Amino acid sequence: MFDFKGKIALVTGASRGIGRAVAVTLARGGASVAMNYAGNEAAAAEALELVRNAGAPRAKLFRFDVSDPAACNAAVEAVIGEWGGLHVLVNNAGISKDQTIALFKDYDWNRHLQVNLTGTFNLIRAVSRPMMKQKGGVIVNLTSVVGEMGNRGQAAYAASKAGIIGLTKSVARDLASRGIRVNAVAPGYVDTDMTQALPEAARAKLQEMIPLARIGSAQDVADAVAFLASEQASYVTGEVLRVNGGMYM
Repeated sequence: MFDFKGKIALVTGASRGIGRAVAVTLARGGASVAMNYAGNEAAAAEALELVRNAGAPRAKLFRFDVSDPAACNAAVEAVIGEWGGLHVLVNNAGISKDQTIALFKDYDWNRHLQVNLTGTFNLIRAVSRPMMKQKGGVIVNLTSVVGEMGNRGQAAYAASKAGIIGLTKSVARDLASRGIRVNAVAPGYVDTDMTQALPEAARAKLQEMIPLARIGSAQDVADAVAFLASEQASYVTGEVLRVNGGMYM
């Protein structure tokens, strides 16, 4: 377990899947956790209870759309105003809709970029000044194996996640002199609501593509995020940590 006592973290997309696992893992380490969600009230309430039971000194839900820059700024200001600082930002919120390129709608393309890529940018920008003022902080962005290798029917998702890699490396260079580390985690196929909806034959075919012969867990990814957010990774910035069972090397 990593030590996050005295730290304040904001995790986006924290109501389910990887985001929930990250929030709980940070809470186990002693962090206070601000939890963003988009609209599923029941899932958010359940996640909040799990984070509190995991030991978070403080935990609170923040409902806002990460693609809205004003909402991102307001949420960051609220966390800092209520709790006195912000030490860790985990950009996990994202969407995915599969469709062949010939049939892809303008709205869906733009929405992928707005949520996955611009949403990540919005929050990085919102926390940059407060973190510079406190002379330190950690940002961890969730990208994807699909952003590195591409995937049929996922042009918009792949493009948005590839963009996060470039954004991560550029911002890491921008903020390094201010004591702020910026890294990314690139999960492979993880056992979440999205992959559970796949037919069994499709899940079996996925596993054949993975050298470790299993679909990952949300906890596998959360542990990687926690490492990058911790002091044990104090000399790591601009890195993309792959958590994909060897699917892409």
